[in-house]
Amino acid sequence: MRYLALDVGDRRIGLAVGDDAFGLARRLPTLQRRSLDADIAALKRVVAQEEVGGLVIGLPLTLRGEDGPQALRVRRFAAACAPLGIPLTLHDERFTTAEAIARGEPDVDAGAAAILLQDFFASRR
Repeated sequence: MRYLALDVGDRRIGLAVGDDAFGLARRLPTLQRRSLDADIAALKRVVAQEEVGGLVIGLPLTLRGEDGPQALRVRRFAAACAPLGIPLTLHDERFTTAEAIARGEPDVDAGAAAILLQDFFASRR
């Protein structure tokens, strides 16, 4: 199955797509956030274009593994993704942005989404 990973921030949403058969993720252009309706409509287009069957959304837990304010915002965003009509998984995204920066990713948000997706695939094996 093909998955779309989202690194949801307040200003941007990093995107990556990949197939669980290979466990590799490909970065997609980062979305600039406009409004919730516009964001969901843009994601709906990506889901159709990339023939995605599942969504993985990064959950920014605190260092203690608890929900903080940003995790609560992401949970609300995830609930708003129901109209996409595909299964959704929240996956711990701690340190994905830091890792993307350390790797020198030109688009840190998309790089973090790719790392998130690869970690998701690895956790399923």
